[in-house]
Formats: sequence, C-alpha cells, structure tokens
Amino acid sequence: MMSLTAPSEIAQRHLTLFENKHVLLAGELEDDFARQLLAHAKSVSVFTTHHGYATRMADTGVTVHAGAEYDDEQPVDLVLFYWPKSKAEADFLLAMLTHRLGANVDWIVVGENRSGVKSIEKRFAPYGHVAKQDSARRCSLYYGECTSPAPQFELAAWFNDYPLQITEMALTIRALPGVFSQKSLDDGTALLLKNLPAMEGDVIDVGCGAGVIGTALLASNTKLALTFVDVNHLAVASTQATLEANGLKGSVLVSDMLSAVSGQQFDAIISNPPFHEGLETHYHATESLLESAPRYLRRRGQLVIVANSFLRYPPLIEKGFGQCDTLAKTRRFAVYHAQKAR
Repeated sequence: MMSLTAPSEIAQRHLTLFENKHVLLAGELEDDFARQLLAHAKSVSVFTTHHGYATRMADTGVTVHAGAEYDDEQPVDLVLFYWPKSKAEADFLLAMLTHRLGANVDWIVVGENRSGVKSIEKRFAPYGHVAKQDSARRCSLYYGECTSPAPQFELAAWFNDYPLQITEMALTIRALPGVFSQKSLDDGTALLLKNLPAMEGDVIDVGCGAGVIGTALLASNTKLALTFVDVNHLAVASTQATLEANGLKGSVLVSDMLSAVSGQQFDAIISNPPFHEGLETHYHATESLLESAPRYLRRRGQLVIVANSFLRYPPLIEKGFGQCDTLAKTRRFAVYHAQKAR
C-alpha cells in the first residue's frame, strides 16, 4: 500500500463527504487513497492521464479510466480533484470533466498551497462555486458544486502549436496542456538537437513529450524508423498530433520508460528524461532508464541524453557502457553520449 500524500491526508479528514457517493478521483493522483474510499463510497473510480499510476491501481477494486480524455458514462456525483502541477492542465481537466459529468455534481479540490490550488475559486467560477473548507499540512481543501458545466469540450481545441526550425525545414510542434515544453522549445532539448550524432536504423525517443526530438530526427532523415514512448497519455496524443501535422510516421506507445518495448532492441536511444514529478524531484525513472539502456541496444548502439548539469548521470552511464562522453555542456545542461561495444 502506498503512503498517503498530504492532499490525501486532508481529504481523509472528511470521509463523511464520500459516504454512499459515486466518487471519481482525477488530477495529480499519486497514492492509493481511492482504494481506501471503497469502504465508504458506493463506487470509486479514477481518471488518470498517467499510465504508470493506472498500472499501479490495477486489481485494487477501483475502476480505472486512463487516457487523454475521460469518456466513461458511469454515474458520478462527487469528484475528488487533486490540483495538477500545471494551471493550464487544471483548466483543461476542469473543462473536460465538468462537460462530461454535467451539473449537480459535488466537487472536492485538494492540493498543496505552493501548487497554486488557491486559484481554484476563480478557475472554477465558470462552472459553479467552491469554497475553502479545511487546511492542514500546507494543503487546502475546497468543497462545492458544479452547476454550469462547460457547454462543449473538444480535445483538438486544446493543442498549442509552435514552430520549430531544423536546418532549412520548418516543423510544427503540437502539445496539450501538462505536456513538457507545451508552449515553446526548452533549452535542454534545443542543446540536444544541436549536438545529435549521426544515427541510422531503429531509434527510440524515450519520454517523448510532444515528440520534438524524434520528429526533428525523422524530418532530417526519413530512412530512420522512430519509436516514441511516454508514460503520459497527453504526451502520446501530442506526439501523434505532431507527426500528423508534419506528414511524418512513427510508432507511438504509452509506456513507463521502456516497459512497452521489452525484448526489442534499437540502434539508438535518445531522451530528454524527466526528473520532476508533481512538486517533488525524483530521479528513479531516469536512473532505471540508464541502467537498462544497454539491454535495449544492438551492437554499437548509441545512448544520447540531455540532462541538467548538476545531475550525476555520467557515473550511471559509465557503469552500464564503460564510458560516457559529454558532447556539449552549458551552465544548465549537458548532453551525454555512450556507445555499446558489443
């Protein structure tokens, strides 16, 4: 059983609100509080855009809906909404869920104060009214009702498009709220794109986000076979939209790092791996990627990643590959390269 996050602990103080309700949990879900609610609610389900969380919640008795959109038609009369790390993602989810669930649904919103949860009263105003009911552990809980759900919701309307120039080619990047670098190219990826070594064969873009790195590679060399993986369904939808916008083709999979391609091997692994999850800093996913990378590479296969300069990834890469080269480095970022000998 996962330990409860602080937002769940404050929700736990109000279990009477969940009695005999059809409860849906959504937003920044990180623990198994949904499972505890089974003893109090009439039914409990979760909607998550995070494949890893959906996998962890399987076989718990909680109904799990995972994807870029919520489309279930089961009754819901109470939403427990965990405030996301991105206000743009919060707006996206509020519009989607109020539209899909309709009016006369109660809402409980919880989140850490530093996450921006205090803006919920203003952001929920178009759909109804919520008011602060409790605070503890530097978190707040708001309670209210949706009386005016969003009149429409179309996923296509939520993409942000921005241009990306690769040599003489102008590409379009399409990204949904909550996806890394949703509004513009980040400095780390820009540094990686300027320092990519020559590649051939099968390439996998791990933690692909909106598909920027793999799309740039494909545009430069259409002979490459690109696989894109990300744990976030919003990222997968964004990569698919980016490829389509540029007339390119690749295999796009929802995957917790390399889990969806177990048993396969590639000629190159490229990544701008995440190290932020929620409001805390986590390195486990990237460390797991670096540790397992050699098993997923063919002979002479390459690993190329960009990371914050302060992160001590070179020793981990050297452990698996026997060497690690720095292709480029700035005050903030470094591009690391390793090659499998055999």
